[in-house]
Amino acid sequence: MIKVSILGDIGSGKTYISKLFRAPCFSADDEVIKLYKKSKKCFKKLKSKFPKFIKSFPIDKNELFEVIDNDFLNLKKIGFIVHPFVRKKLKIFLKKNIKKKMVVLDIPLYLENKMNKKEDVIIFLKTKKSEINRRLKKRQSFNVKLINILRRSQLSLKQKKNYSDYVLVNNYNNLIMKKRVKILKLKIFNDRNSS
Repeated sequence: MIKVSILGDIGSGKTYISKLFRAPCFSADDEVIKLYKKSKKCFKKLKSKFPKFIKSFPIDKNELFEVIDNDFLNLKKIGFIVHPFVRKKLKIFLKKNIKKKMVVLDIPLYLENKMNKKEDVIIFLKTKKSEINRRLKKRQSFNVKLINILRRSQLSLKQKKNYSDYVLVNNYNNLIMKKRVKILKLKIFNDRNSS
């Protein structure tokens, strides 16, 4: 099984591109949303750590933003609580898909949390900053302060690009991106088979 991880800026289209690979896809963001809605165990740990802010179950994203807004370092503390739950779900996903030729990992802090393995294929998604900002502003949950906090918690785009095996330019044109992903997917299989 080839594990492909998509890296890039917030709003660069990682989730969209992940789906174009037409392979089983693990979305850490989706898992976190499920955790906040369904996991009382996660809720209790967050409430215990931040009793002043976390009040209700399911966990309200606005309460989490207040935690982060109160102190930037709280983002790491939230991560220490949430990431073990996400890693457990990732382990289950990989076990379930062990016989697949390829899986795609859409995990925003993949490198930062040292989840990458030597044999993983890492793709950097290069996107115009102006296009990213335009698309982020369209999001219902757009919060420039939170986005800047999240960006500061991640490796720089240059660092992510340097870690990557491939660079994929996203121009947000559906037909072109389908074709680019199809070509890249074939290249990944060919490169893996020739090594």
